[in-house]
Amino acid sequence: MMKILVLGPGCAKCTKLAENARQAAEELGIEYTLEKVTDLAQMLEFGVMTTPALVVDGEVKLVGKAASAKYVKNLLR
Repeated sequence: MMKILVLGPGCAKCTKLAENARQAAEELGIEYTLEKVTDLAQMLEFGVMTTPALVVDGEVKLVGKAASAKYVKNLLR
């Protein structure tokens, strides 16, 4: 099962990235969990200083933008 994290304080961009990640995973038929991480200390553990950020299975894949579902699909493959 793929573990997807969206790092951010809960702003509009963070919410949009979470929605797009969910949509991308579902369109690809991936079994996944999606978690929003709002704790600054947890974000810093990934070395993320700019949000939103997308982490897939422990690897930071995207930082600083709310990518489209189409773009996120490429990151999940």
